[in-house]
Amino acid sequence: MSENQDFNWDELETSGFGDGYSDSEKAKMLEMYEGTLNDVEENEVVEGTVVSITDREVVLNIGFKSDGLVPRNEFRDVEDLKIGDSVQVYIENKEDAQGQLVLSRKKAKIVKAWEQIQGAFDNDAVIEGVVKRRTKGGLIVDIFGIEAFLPGSQIDVKPIRDFDVFVDKKMELKVVKINYANDNVVVSHKVLIEKDLEEQKQQILNNLERGQVLEGVIKNMTNFGVFIDLGGVDGLLHITDISWGRISHPDEVLNLDQKVNVVVLDFDDEKKRISLGMKQLTPHPWDSLPETVDVGARVKGKIVNVADYGAFLEITPGVEGLIHVSEMSWSQHLRNPQDFIKVGEELEAQVLTIDREERKMSLGIKQLTEDPWTQKDLIEKYAVGSKHKGIVRNLTNFGLFIELEEGIDGLVHVSDLSWTKKIKHPSEFTKVGEELEVVVLEIDPEARRLALGHKQLEENPWEHFETVFVPGTIHNGTIVNKTDKGAIIELQFGIEGFCLNKFLKKEDGSMPETGETVEFRISEFSKDDKKIGLSHVATYKEEKPKAPKAAKKPAGKPASTPTEQASTTLGDLDALAELKKNMKDGE
Repeated sequence: MSENQDFNWDELETSGFGDGYSDSEKAKMLEMYEGTLNDVEENEVVEGTVVSITDREVVLNIGFKSDGLVPRNEFRDVEDLKIGDSVQVYIENKEDAQGQLVLSRKKAKIVKAWEQIQGAFDNDAVIEGVVKRRTKGGLIVDIFGIEAFLPGSQIDVKPIRDFDVFVDKKMELKVVKINYANDNVVVSHKVLIEKDLEEQKQQILNNLERGQVLEGVIKNMTNFGVFIDLGGVDGLLHITDISWGRISHPDEVLNLDQKVNVVVLDFDDEKKRISLGMKQLTPHPWDSLPETVDVGARVKGKIVNVADYGAFLEITPGVEGLIHVSEMSWSQHLRNPQDFIKVGEELEAQVLTIDREERKMSLGIKQLTEDPWTQKDLIEKYAVGSKHKGIVRNLTNFGLFIELEEGIDGLVHVSDLSWTKKIKHPSEFTKVGEELEVVVLEIDPEARRLALGHKQLEENPWEHFETVFVPGTIHNGTIVNKTDKGAIIELQFGIEGFCLNKFLKKEDGSMPETGETVEFRISEFSKDDKKIGLSHVATYKEEKPKAPKAAKKPAGKPASTPTEQASTTLGDLDALAELKKNMKDGE
């Protein structure tokens, strides 16, 4: 057993320890002792002195009646901690269950950090932080041991495309927002730059003049142009002012962060908008266009744009000519230039007109080939009666146009499509793009006109129909269509006839339907008009000729018997009519 364990503390209490002091002296000494202690409160930060260091704890004297303990791992950022060092600590508990004073250096640092952050915010002070990592929409920055958010839009006055270049870098900042509920701090580096830039911006605007050449840096690109930083103030370089040649996007000729020289075209003092130009720093290409480029000359270039009415051929950057759709091909049926020419295609054309003052030029492609209507053997090639095959290019109400070769078109009138069918519109017979065989009916090279026929490939069948569809004969017919006046009937050989509604009725009083086949009697046939009249009623009801009134019986002649009357012929009827007339005249 140790000496301390053998010590009799009870004996000490009764041994008169301190009996040499009077009560007043004891009170005075107690007052002096209390005066050496600090009056501390929980949840506050105080200064403490290191009195001892172990592997697990650091003992600190904060002037309280007992020393406090801080975990050793809270001093990992201090390499040479030693006894006697002053340290700020946070009082978590003045006396825990074991009567121990509990301190925290970590919490003390957090409290002090928030006090410094609030102070920097209140005083609009500039602080320094270290970028720890990138995050969505910005960067995480360490300020006084607290993680703050630096939005991407607050890093610089110009858009930042690569946030990683700032990681582990020191940066001057200003606190712009504090949210204690979420322990959130927002900082900005941009506000520090804007103040200096505002002075530069105002100086630039005060000295700005139209025609002034400035150096700037491309900070942003759009489809319509680029924004250029002129040293604190931005200007817009429109896409049409980048190059004399036609471009579809600025990135074809420019790059982000590129330094460029630009000229001031216009500016607005109130809205502080500056319009810039780049192509204006070089002469216009039309001014240096060779004199050899004239009417009739052949030029080469690249198609830069295709519109509904034609295409633009760029001979040199900034010098373009229009190839109208009518000058692309000898064919009269080229409707969409995009079917014939593509953007980026390189081709040759002939200058048709040129105006150097107006900087306009019209070009043609078809002129590089021979006009097909001027061929020497055209008359022989398309002689009247010759047969050819062509492609249907267009349909109209009166006929269709067939292209026999590029530039050679002919008209087939709707009446020349079929001998037998009544075609109201060519779409009933064919469609665009189909091949059709035709025969030449007429040709006029000077008027560039070619009359064609399709039905003429066969003999006129109406010569034969005249012997088949004799008036009075009966034929089967199918109702193919009905109109207000009657029905169109398809007979044999595909020929069509017409039956009026009053002659269409069936014997039972009903009307036949479309698609139904019934008998018809030929009531009319016209070879010249290609017309056939029909009647269904006549197949079951023949109209008998009306008998004339009986004439007065001559004296001495007996009346005719019923048998004799029944055998009276048409000739007899005519004789009787003549006799009646004579008798009236005699009277």
